[in-house]
Amino acid sequence: MGEIEFQVNGLSPVGQLSPQTWMEEPGLKAVVAALTVEGTEIRYVGGCVRDSLVGRIVSDVDIATPEPPEKTLQRLEAAEIKAIPTGMAHGTITAVVSGKPFEITTLRKDVETDGRHAVVNFTDNWIEDAARRDFTINALSATVSGEIYDPFGGIDDLATGTIRFVGRAKERIEEDVLRILRFFRFYAYYGRSRPNQDALFACKQLSPNLVNLSGERLRTEFLKLLLAPEPVSALTYMREAVLKVVLPEVADLGLLRALVWLETSAIKYETVCPDALRRFTALLKGREVDHKVISDRFRLSNKQQARLGKLMSHEGDNILWNMTEDQCRKEIYLSSPSTVRDLILLNWAKEVSVQAKLPREETDGWVSLVELTENWVAPSFPLTGKDALDMGISAGPAMGKKLKKVEEWWLDGGCRESKEACLRVLKRL
Repeated sequence: MGEIEFQVNGLSPVGQLSPQTWMEEPGLKAVVAALTVEGTEIRYVGGCVRDSLVGRIVSDVDIATPEPPEKTLQRLEAAEIKAIPTGMAHGTITAVVSGKPFEITTLRKDVETDGRHAVVNFTDNWIEDAARRDFTINALSATVSGEIYDPFGGIDDLATGTIRFVGRAKERIEEDVLRILRFFRFYAYYGRSRPNQDALFACKQLSPNLVNLSGERLRTEFLKLLLAPEPVSALTYMREAVLKVVLPEVADLGLLRALVWLETSAIKYETVCPDALRRFTALLKGREVDHKVISDRFRLSNKQQARLGKLMSHEGDNILWNMTEDQCRKEIYLSSPSTVRDLILLNWAKEVSVQAKLPREETDGWVSLVELTENWVAPSFPLTGKDALDMGISAGPAMGKKLKKVEEWWLDGGCRESKEACLRVLKRL
């Protein structure tokens, strides 16, 4: 269909959204009532409409209005709804009801862009606003009563698993290079079969511009992509050009593929679920890389950087080779159940990536280790300095060394031995 045809279609609703639980939330209804008090037409836009159509859980609800942001602010305050002017220059205000945020944005059109930021003018034209969205499946909107507007064929693209840019792919990426990573993220979540060829070509052609992205934007988009139910297919298409720019250290996708299988299909434990940083580590395992360099490039938080460092260490790999349950308890005591669980899953995935079907006893061994991290709570070391003093050992470095030796003995035994057994060992020392 041509541009004129799209615009004509965009003027009329194309269907009706079935009743949605999120549309009945009291907080949302209060915001809607405030914004429509004078009969203004508002619409739900983007992800909430898209995900409702494919039966996915809706977590965030975004609203568009033709009213200027100052008017939106006034109406919310008049209704005694907390309103935060999160981006007045771009027409965005966040309403908060009972701690839940709702983002409200005035309809707008781009005046100019520089590859990262856009200068916008406000408008009352719904199609102009939809035309500045990145993908057709994100240009959907629905009225408060559920009438769906689809100016660019997003419903058909959802049905076929096609991620397609609104307008020319090259032009949309030149407006904001982050859209390259967004293309592959949305493909990971919604795409089927091969990606749209025009979009794929434009992403590869403009991928060198990704060096201009801030680490924060790179991290947010990349980690979201990794949390997709099956991210490997998208990453496969990214390898040729995109990954060479943002993460050339990627060793092999086989380890990630095996890890995803373990997290989502092979075992069912409450604590074993998709984890973005664990999957990020799987992309890097097998290569000599400086985790601090990676952390700086992606602007990882201090906590994320420390965790990546632990998971990338060779020491962790060596610990888990032929690990016994007693050794597993020791490592849980010295670090944490989550860290040991991460290392177990990464090393288990390493074996699966080499040999898809492991011997039954080997699989049972890995499962028992995961169960330990799930159920075993590390006790405190039974002895204290007072116990040593009561035994007649003088306070000082010598006492500390003796207690440390007893603790190591206790750890090697899987943290099982009683206080009395520990006192006997201390007495012998």
